[in-house]
Amino acid sequence: MQPRNMSMSGVVDLAAVKAAQEAKAKAEQARAEAARQGGGGAISPADLVIDVDEAGFERDVLQRSTEVPVVIDFWAEWCEPCKQLSPLLERLTVEYNGRILLAKIDVDANQMLMQQFGIQGIPAVFAVVAGQALPLFQGAAGEAQIRQTFDQLVEVGEQRFGLTGLAVDPDAEPGGAARTAPAEAAGPYDALLEAAVRALDSGDLAGAVQAYKNVLADDPGNPEAALGLAQAELLQRVQGLDPQQVREEAAEKPGDAGAQIAAADLDLVGGHVEDAFGRLIDTVARTAGDDRDAARVRLLELFEVVGADDPRVIAARRALARALF
Repeated sequence: MQPRNMSMSGVVDLAAVKAAQEAKAKAEQARAEAARQGGGGAISPADLVIDVDEAGFERDVLQRSTEVPVVIDFWAEWCEPCKQLSPLLERLTVEYNGRILLAKIDVDANQMLMQQFGIQGIPAVFAVVAGQALPLFQGAAGEAQIRQTFDQLVEVGEQRFGLTGLAVDPDAEPGGAARTAPAEAAGPYDALLEAAVRALDSGDLAGAVQAYKNVLADDPGNPEAALGLAQAELLQRVQGLDPQQVREEAAEKPGDAGAQIAAADLDLVGGHVEDAFGRLIDTVARTAGDDRDAARVRLLELFEVVGADDPRVIAARRALARALF
């Protein structure tokens, strides 16, 4: 989404919001349709476990870690404990159904990566979340310990960075090709979504918010409703703000989380996406406790407005990870 300049007494141009909403919804529908037809989108469960080398590390680990937590299994053919641990990691990764991606790295063939991670012995297991590496454990580990670690990793990815994971097609063949399946019928939400759009057009933001919530109550994964709700709630928050007063207060109180959050909302509706993200990341870095958490949560909400695939969101997730860890 690229919000336009402020209008209607401090509210962003609703036509721009509507257009962005429709474009995002079409993109989501196209990805879903591609997955049903065997293209990109949902992947095979077998593709949740991948072999990674130095050449593909940035693409397969760092970039993917902005979508899903990536667990790295450093192993070698001669390592006996690896032969016990690796199959367990693979089985549990598939069981987590897209909330974890497992990258297997043969240390004999990738000495540079081994050195970069400071590994003294194998098996060694790390995670990369939003571009940041986290040590998990070294040596053998039992299933209960691994499950607990994976649960914590998923929670960090979801709550701190808004990582939703990968869509997995249980009917897909290895390699990502989906078996032919009948097209899914559209949900009975057209009337509700149209009502939300009409409410946005008329400036009835409360009505738009409620209409989108009605859809999500029955279909929590509806992409059009999720995007529309994030946008409508943003517009609702800035509707009664005095932009000049908000910006003056933010400039005078750089450590005030509430002032920075309000200014970030205005930044976004004014089209200053990177300024909004940078302001909140700085606030996360300089605050603690409830203030820090409030800034982090608002940043995740703004990610929803812009869209997870936007390069600015991907870069901001990495910056957020640096601020948190």
